[in-house]
Amino acid sequence: MRQEEIFRLPRKSLYLSAAVSQWLLVLLTVLIGLTAPAGWERFQGIAPSSFLAWTAGLIAISLVGMGLALLSETQGWWPEESRWVLHLLPQTRQEKVWSVLLLAPTAGFCEELIYRGYLLFQLSRYSHSVDAAWAVSSAAFGLAHLYQKPSGALRAAALGALLAYPVIRLGTIYPSMATHFLIDVLALVWLGPTSLRRQADSQSGL
Repeated sequence: MRQEEIFRLPRKSLYLSAAVSQWLLVLLTVLIGLTAPAGWERFQGIAPSSFLAWTAGLIAISLVGMGLALLSETQGWWPEESRWVLHLLPQTRQEKVWSVLLLAPTAGFCEELIYRGYLLFQLSRYSHSVDAAWAVSSAAFGLAHLYQKPSGALRAAALGALLAYPVIRLGTIYPSMATHFLIDVLALVWLGPTSLRRQADSQSGL
């Protein structure tokens, strides 16, 4: 399918396609992990109070970063978002519901399981260096977001590094999953539309 044809597809169809693709990747990752020697990390549980504290901390840091990104974009310091990102932003109430109920939880669970759950553990195991695994898995997460332009890939890599911290520190992935979900919700229903309106106002000369 040509790129222009993809842009003409309804956003709900793109959301569903993205969700299915990620769940297929998770299935493949689980199968590889189950067949590889010591291939699947068993994450320990976390007390509710610690879960809430870590999630709140990660969200707070992420909100600061999102606010700085929005401010820098307003001042013209940050490159504009790619056409793909702008096209995927929900514009109607129904699209926002779809993005919150399907896209955000899928990304929060699937991407964390793949990058922080499996890849981080395997890289650490083979390199014998947690720091190297941390850096490489974060870079891989950034490269997976190159459709957002290099600036978006850099932003994703930084987020990946942040979300890897509690996995390394505590051996649990659950705060990272929750934070990833909440960040995507904020980006889809608030930060993204705000940026889109700002760009539209700028182009109209308002």
